Amino acid sequence: MKVKVLKGRPIVPGLGRGQALVSTKPISFLGGVDPNSGLIIERDHDLKGKSVKGRILCFPHGHGSTVGSYVLYSLTKKGFGPKAIVNQTADPVVVVGAIIANIPMIDQVDIQKITTGDDVEVDCSKGLIKIMKEK
Repeated sequence: MKVKVLKGRPIVPGLGRGQALVSTKPISFLGGVDPNSGLIIERDHDLKGKSVKGRILCFPHGHGSTVGSYVLYSLTKKGFGPKAIVNQTADPVVVVGAIIANIPMIDQVDIQKITTGDDVEVDCSKGLIKIMKEK
């Protein structure tokens, strides 16, 4: 098994491990993610129909209303939140949501080096992402 290590800037400390769910598009948690299921519902989104539940959610940055922070918190309280968030550029709405929901978060990461389905370990205390790939 090959292990690739990426470095980023820790935003919310913690450790998350699971399968990556990677998007090339920004995500809006208000109106883009169903707060009662964790499914991405944003029209024309590359992850439409996929669930963020229990995944290492990797996307360029957030967009949309500040209420999105509460939606992210609500998703976590209902058991539908991601295990960790990896961004290229941290957005204040996503950062606040990750903080209040206690979701490990890191940014300044080239998410193009991560593929949906990769087994990923995110150590947001050290700023490290380990990507385990079979090859």
